[in-house]
Amino acid sequence: MKLFGGAGGLWYGGDYNPEQWPEEVWAEDVRLMREAGVNLVTVGVFSWALEEPSPGRYEFGWLDTVLELCAEHGVAVELATPTAAPPAWFFRRHPEALPVTEDGQLLGPGGRQGFCPSSPAYRERALALVERLAARYRDHPALALWHVHNEYGCHNARCYCDTSAVAFRRWLRDRHGDLETLNAAWGTSFWGQRYGAWEEIVPPRRAAAFQNPTQRLDFYRFSSDELLACFRAERDLLRRATPGVPVTTNFMVHRSKNLDYWRWAAEVDIVSNDHYLVSADPRREVDLALSADVTRSLAAGRPWLLQENATSAVNWQPRNRAKLPGEMRRNGLAHVARGADGVCFFQWRASRAGAEKFHSGMLPHAGTDTRVWREVVELGETLRRLGPVAGGRVSAEVAILFDWEAWWGCELDSHPSVAVGYLDRIRAHYEALWDAGVTVDFAHPEADLSAYRLVLAPTLYLVSDVAASALSDYVAAGGHFLTTYFSGIVDPCDHVRLGGYPGAFREVLGVLVEEFFPLQAGESVRVEAEDPQGAGGRTREWAADVWTELLHLRGAEPVARYVDGPLPGVPAITRHRYRDGVAWYVATRLDAEATGALTEWVTADAGVTPTAEAPRQVEVVRRRTTVGETEAPYLFVLNHGGEPARVSASGTDLITGAPARGWIDVQPGNVAVIEEKGGAPGAAPSGGGQRRC
Repeated sequence: MKLFGGAGGLWYGGDYNPEQWPEEVWAEDVRLMREAGVNLVTVGVFSWALEEPSPGRYEFGWLDTVLELCAEHGVAVELATPTAAPPAWFFRRHPEALPVTEDGQLLGPGGRQGFCPSSPAYRERALALVERLAARYRDHPALALWHVHNEYGCHNARCYCDTSAVAFRRWLRDRHGDLETLNAAWGTSFWGQRYGAWEEIVPPRRAAAFQNPTQRLDFYRFSSDELLACFRAERDLLRRATPGVPVTTNFMVHRSKNLDYWRWAAEVDIVSNDHYLVSADPRREVDLALSADVTRSLAAGRPWLLQENATSAVNWQPRNRAKLPGEMRRNGLAHVARGADGVCFFQWRASRAGAEKFHSGMLPHAGTDTRVWREVVELGETLRRLGPVAGGRVSAEVAILFDWEAWWGCELDSHPSVAVGYLDRIRAHYEALWDAGVTVDFAHPEADLSAYRLVLAPTLYLVSDVAASALSDYVAAGGHFLTTYFSGIVDPCDHVRLGGYPGAFREVLGVLVEEFFPLQAGESVRVEAEDPQGAGGRTREWAADVWTELLHLRGAEPVARYVDGPLPGVPAITRHRYRDGVAWYVATRLDAEATGALTEWVTADAGVTPTAEAPRQVEVVRRRTTVGETEAPYLFVLNHGGEPARVSASGTDLITGAPARGWIDVQPGNVAVIEEKGGAPGAAPSGGGQRRC
């Protein structure tokens, strides 16, 4: 099976919805696609009502015309199964397929994804349509890739109806085997919640008091698996009909808490992701990089596809900011730098009606005499020039552990502080590494970590015995490890690991936490830190908030202590030599300055080096392709700042053709991609870029 059907370069395009426009517009669409360099479009994502206008009556004539036009103009098609938007007739016939909320509210039809994932009627009708699509287009020359559904779990991640209750009980039987095992796992002796029959168990609907946390955790697992079963059913049908055509579905990685994407990633032929900038985020480029690195990691380092992003503004945020000149191009190339083999948008032509009519498109409402259109054409040409990068991989010396089950568990209710969120410390530590120019992979807690110099596990609340043992072995063998407060606290059943916090990591960290002392809203503490590298006894005073804890040393050395707050003098940061490795523990929520400084210490201690010396707002990533015995490294330099930047590089800029003789100057907002020659990059001359930290 060829990746993306094989295009000899990078893919470029987006969602194409010709059904929203008169047929006479379609010829203009494909002509403009060629002008823009578009070579891949996704067709039919929300077209179920057109393809099956009434039960069992299928109409594909319009779709035939669209695919023929694409084939004639050299535009490959990622053909979608439109099962994210069942038609009105389906809900009129099957009102029982409508989803029910945690509060017991029946949701009406309309919108999209308005169905119960456990509905037998939905699955039957969806597969009947997919079977027709596969049979009709299995040999079509335009077909390059199957796109199943759309953003699974975006709107109907969890359904609490009676049909879901039956499916949940079936799932629980498979997971736990018998009621005694389930009762033990759920801790049902508490509050008299013990179950004596399977039929007594229902989804964790809104109750008079807190629901059983393990029941909720299992329901989150079930709900992810139930949607995955929907995907698998469609995928298996498509694979049987078209065994040579890859199958994907679009993820929303760190934006979506609803699906366990480690489980999902193993089920797709190509990992693809949707990413949209958050207007309110002042460092949007860091969020983009984090998303891309998570996606690449889900793909096990293989190239992946940016399925959706926006040319400019979106429509669904409170305030939808338009992208600044050059930002769209820079965003797309940042994804390519971090492993994407294609850049696609929602959507090709901005809609004139519907809920997303103010969502930007490749072809805007104002037409081709616009900044957005000119930048779309420019990006297409740039991606054409970057064709040699396709298939390349990105390597990293640092990994951050990321786990959806830990995310679910961390943010259940009845916890010591509502201010502790799972993504908070992941973003903080990732941002510090981004500022330091260090490339990061993400990994499942039970993964083989031996390739990394440094592993971070921020707020890894829920940890399996396998993961705890793997991390201990990793440090013992010489690895460097950092974790933060509220990590290693419970097992996969959400049962507290007894004997003192942080349960799973006490031995490797060389500490024992007796009690949590969370801080009140607006409260902060000062922390005095001593450089663990022994730089002349230098000390620093940092700020922290949200969390403190009564920590005792059990072999670790203190790196920082609280100056004030509820625990003055108690260690706040520790470092522990554990056999051949080192384990760090951060027992409070450090501010950005402190997190950055600590990152300097920890990366230096682990021997981690940046990709290249560069100013703070300049992103530098190396991607390597291999053909036979020959390796070709490509250095991506993206200047997100307001000043020109000089970065060490030797080779040729694939975008401009300009040589880089030891360094490259990149103007504000611009990008260079250096095909490196002659080994290691030379040093920048005097006056070049400053250090990041």
